Amino acid sequence: MIEVRLPHVAFQEIGDVIRLIWRETLYADFRKDDLIRVIKKKYRVETNIAVKNGTLVIDTDYPDMEKYIAIYIQNNLGALLKNRYTGRKVLYIHEGMDVPLLGYNAFGLIDRGTNLIQVRGVSGCNLSCVFCSVDEGPYSRTRKLDYVVDIDYLMKWFNDVARIKGRGLEAHLDGQGEPLIYPFRVELVQALREHPNVSVISMQSNGTLLNDKLIEELAEAGLDRVNLSLHSLDPDKARMLMGRKDYDLEHVLDMAEALVNAGIDVLIAPVIIFGINDDEAEAFIEFARKIGAGRRWPALGFQNYIPYKFGRNPTIAKLVPFKEFYAWLRKLEEKTGMKPLVLKPKHFGMEKQEFIPLAFRPGEIVRAEIVLPGRIQGEMLAKARNRLIEVINTDAEVGDRVKVKIVRTRHGIYIGTEV
Repeated sequence: MIEVRLPHVAFQEIGDVIRLIWRETLYADFRKDDLIRVIKKKYRVETNIAVKNGTLVIDTDYPDMEKYIAIYIQNNLGALLKNRYTGRKVLYIHEGMDVPLLGYNAFGLIDRGTNLIQVRGVSGCNLSCVFCSVDEGPYSRTRKLDYVVDIDYLMKWFNDVARIKGRGLEAHLDGQGEPLIYPFRVELVQALREHPNVSVISMQSNGTLLNDKLIEELAEAGLDRVNLSLHSLDPDKARMLMGRKDYDLEHVLDMAEALVNAGIDVLIAPVIIFGINDDEAEAFIEFARKIGAGRRWPALGFQNYIPYKFGRNPTIAKLVPFKEFYAWLRKLEEKTGMKPLVLKPKHFGMEKQEFIPLAFRPGEIVRAEIVLPGRIQGEMLAKARNRLIEVINTDAEVGDRVKVKIVRTRHGIYIGTEV
C-alpha cells in the first residue's frame, strides 16, 4: 500500500473522481480511470485508488510509485486548477509567464497616487452580494475565469513598486472579490510585514472565511486592520444582501470581535442602500463600540451605494446624491457622538505621492502581445512596455500580436481597443 502526500494538499473521493484541494482555496479533479491508466502504462500492473483521511492511497507496493504519481499530479495541476468558491477555471500567474503585474484591475498592484498600494493576489469571491460592483461570486453571469498570482512573483513586483514609492507605505489586500481566498494569504502578510517600506498592512474582507486559527495566524504575521464588509445586522436581510442562503451572520459578528481581541483593528464598512439598510446605521455604530473597533483608525466606513455598468444593481435601491449622503453622516455623528463618520485620507495616514510614471498616453497606438484571456466576453490582456493592457471588444487570441489604441490610463489601469 502506497500513500501519496503533497504539501498543503488534501484529497477527496467523489465517485469516479479524485479531488485535490490545495491550500483550502483551490482544487483540481483527476479521474480515477486516468490515474489507473497512467500507473498501468508505467508499471504494467492493475491497481485500485482510494482516499483515506485526506491521503491518496494506491493498492500496490512499488517503492517509486509515490514519487511518480506526485510528479504526474503536479505536472497536470495547472490545466485543471479551479477556484473552490466560484468553480471557475484558475490561471496561475508566475514568474515564468513574464506577465506584468501593473496595468490591470483584477490582479497585481495598483497605485492611485498615494502611499497606499492595493495588492491583489487573487480574483473571485465566495459570496454574490446583490450590489456587487463587478458581478462577482459563484452566481456571476459575466466572470468566466479567476486568477491567482504566485506569492514570490507578487512580492517581486511589490519590491519594484516600493522602491519607486518609498517608505511609509500601506499595503492594502483587496481585489475583485474576497482576498482571503488567496492561497498564500498568511505568507503574503508575513512578507509584507518584513518589507522595510511597509508601515501598515490592511485587508478588505467579508469575514465569512475567518476562523480562530486563521485570525491567530494573521495576527502573528502582522496584519494591522481588517475593513469588514458587514451590510446588515438582521440575519434574513444579511442573507439577501450577501446573495447566499448559507450566509452565517452570527459567525461574522463573532469573528469581528475575535479580530479585535487578537490585536487586529476592525473598521466596519457597510454599503448603505437607502430604503434597505440605512435604518441600521445606529446599530452598526453600537456594534462597533461593543467590540472595541476603531482603536487606531476610524471604527466605521459607511459607503454610499452607486450602480456600476458591469455590476449587479438591485432595482429596489434608492440612489442618494453624495451631498445628501454626507449630510446624513454628519447628522449621525451629532446624534451618536461617533466620529469621524465623514472619512478623509488623513484619518488613515494617507498622503498624496507621485504616481508610478504612466507607460502610455490616451490616444496612443501601441503594438502589444496578447498574453492572457480576460475575465469577461470579448476581453483579452495584452503586454507592452512591461505593463498589461485590458483590450476590450476583441476576437484576438493568446499569442497574437495586435495594434492597440489606448483609451484610458486612469491610475495606471490601461484599457485599449484593437485597431
